[in-house]
Amino acid sequence: MKTLMLPILIWLLIIPESVSFAQADYQLFYNQPAFTWTEALPVGNGRLGAMVYGGPAQEQIQFNEETLWTGGPHDYSHKGASKYLDEIRQLLFDGKQKEAQDLASEVFMSEPLHQQAYQPFGDLIINFPGHEEYANYTRKLDLGQALVTTSYKVNGVIFTREVFISNPDDLLAIRITADKPAALHFDVAMDSPHFLKSILTDGNNQQLDVKISDGVMIGKAWFRVDTDGKVTPAYDKIAVSDATSVVIYLSAKTNFVNFQDVSDIPQRYFNASIRKFSTLDYDETKARHITDYQSLYNRFQISFDGESRGKTPTNDRIQKFWRDPNDPQFVSQYVQYARYLMISSSRPGGQPANLQGIWNNKLNPPWDSKWTVNINAEMNYWPVEVTNLSECHEPFFNMVEEVSQSGTIVAKEHYDADGWVLHHNTDIWRGAAPINASNHGIWVTGGAWISSHLWEHYLFTQDKEFLAKYYPIMKGAALFFTEFLVKDPKTGYLISTPSNSPEIGGLVAGPTMDHQLIRNLFEICIEASEILDTDAEFATKLKEMKPKIAPNQIGRLGQLQEWMQDVDDPDVHHRHVSHLWGMYPGHEINWVETPDLMKAAMQSLKFRGDEGTGWSLGWKINFWARFLDGNRAYKLISMLLSPAEDPLRKVRGGSYPNLFDAHPPFQIDGNFGGAAGIVEMLIQSQLGTVDLLPALPDALPDGSISGVMARGGFELSFSWKGGELQGVDVISKAGNKCQLRYGDRKMDFNTEKGKTYKFNGKLKKIS
Repeated sequence: MKTLMLPILIWLLIIPESVSFAQADYQLFYNQPAFTWTEALPVGNGRLGAMVYGGPAQEQIQFNEETLWTGGPHDYSHKGASKYLDEIRQLLFDGKQKEAQDLASEVFMSEPLHQQAYQPFGDLIINFPGHEEYANYTRKLDLGQALVTTSYKVNGVIFTREVFISNPDDLLAIRITADKPAALHFDVAMDSPHFLKSILTDGNNQQLDVKISDGVMIGKAWFRVDTDGKVTPAYDKIAVSDATSVVIYLSAKTNFVNFQDVSDIPQRYFNASIRKFSTLDYDETKARHITDYQSLYNRFQISFDGESRGKTPTNDRIQKFWRDPNDPQFVSQYVQYARYLMISSSRPGGQPANLQGIWNNKLNPPWDSKWTVNINAEMNYWPVEVTNLSECHEPFFNMVEEVSQSGTIVAKEHYDADGWVLHHNTDIWRGAAPINASNHGIWVTGGAWISSHLWEHYLFTQDKEFLAKYYPIMKGAALFFTEFLVKDPKTGYLISTPSNSPEIGGLVAGPTMDHQLIRNLFEICIEASEILDTDAEFATKLKEMKPKIAPNQIGRLGQLQEWMQDVDDPDVHHRHVSHLWGMYPGHEINWVETPDLMKAAMQSLKFRGDEGTGWSLGWKINFWARFLDGNRAYKLISMLLSPAEDPLRKVRGGSYPNLFDAHPPFQIDGNFGGAAGIVEMLIQSQLGTVDLLPALPDALPDGSISGVMARGGFELSFSWKGGELQGVDVISKAGNKCQLRYGDRKMDFNTEKGKTYKFNGKLKKIS
């Protein structure tokens, strides 16, 4: 027996801890109901979203349906705008920026000038008479099950509510129970903030019809009540009495088919759903929901060991983190919360997560809750591939395909160019023309940026069929720039004009960010054409043009120049740091190939400062991770997880009590950007090598991560202790050669598709 113990012990010591560890029990929880929207807890299935308040005397569940928008199908292009393009360019070349902006505002902007807004749908209100005085209150969101639970005691009776939104059954489900018979008495009804609405109650069912006053959209919501108690319908509500258990199912639908078609009939979904609701078993419905959700959520696990305040209510935990950010598990929970929000707001077949994901309670939401593509929409999807949620990227790809169609019209009308173009915003009607104002709306590289997501998906998945499907869209974006770029009369370089550096400096000729994006677009089209063995002639053209594009420049202050001219002001602390795109999420600026440009980029970021709105903090976390400065990145994480509404904290950005990101107001991009930055500290693969723990901060010395993805088609699990790698497993998804690096240690090895490779902390192969 003793002879067997030593080998076994040695094996236990060298096997990577990341191979198998329990999924952390991450929860947001509170000991009081929500009094504001940013205290309520979000649920969603990609198409439907809701915010659960959890009030004992009155439960409010505010709900959304992803296609309820103002407006209707529309061509936003400004007919004949292209005839003014040369004049606008010449004014910029002559240094007459104001004149160029004024002319562009008059003749070059979208028609109409503004795009449309995402709309709230309605509220489900449940009134519980006599529940004003309560005890033992808890409210929680279980990230592992996508389930909101509220519990409290009134007069010796424990009342419990469960709320979730099911993807497989496409409904919002609520179960209300009492631990004593016939103790439930309440009434339930829907309402809507829209003026044009009607409500009809029929037995156990109620329906709500809304009409958007500013547009063509109509919507219908409906719910059904099933209970062991008594149901008494009235015109505007349904009363339940003497019940022990109640189940409410709710769904909603609009007339939206696609961005060009609004001919659907919500009534047919209502008829089918009401029949289905009456046959559902709640436990089975809940089980289907959890199984479906966990098929995505459980692929990826992350845990930072050490001190934990996991038993502290989340609102208090945010406050404590601000003062003392020594709560490693809170940081890993933040990553999983972002994944929860992504699964809940972006599912195949639906719309991508917008500026607020899928959650909105305002008729006039901030920035219309659209897709702002000069960073915010893209930032939403930064963590998707690396945290093993590749399917959730699909709605974004569908948007790219649709906006390329409207962008083709805009390219011709505004620039007399082939291909397609997208400016800094789009809505559900896929507007692509420049909106709002010429000093920031005329930004031409939205198509280049969103096309890079197609390439990133290929890099992570190695899916050549996907690449072949979307290559024509990438090519169309590049084709536009082959005709749009013009020679700068002063330098002779090809430059992008008119455009701007979002959202600072006004209309200019040759912003650095544009050139980084266009070079990247040309490069990915060249590589894609070689992989697919197609379009050699077009690839050759791009190869010839790419080195002629104005390069990155280092300015008088040692900074990376934001424009062609060396005019950067170190005292400007703007939230956008757009000219660092080439460092993140791009990679043409890096420590290996362009160290001088990396130093210049760092100088630019130092000038901008650490402060910023929520999404800006998220971007800066990723910047510092790429700079390999984990401690600086962690400092910004502590700012991002700070209380946004604390009057003593006199800075912008942070987190609301429900961990929603604060611009302020709420924007979901900071949740996703911050999560991506946390993972970026642990693994990077943008240069072809899989770097492990490249920017591990001192605050996270122990931890593990499982199911994390790397470019090249690799899935990894690894752990670390005392800041040192303990071991790593690599699953090859595509059979490519893999190159691992940890500090100064390196391991290159060939792989077979589907095979797992194990290494210890020194990157010595175990099996």
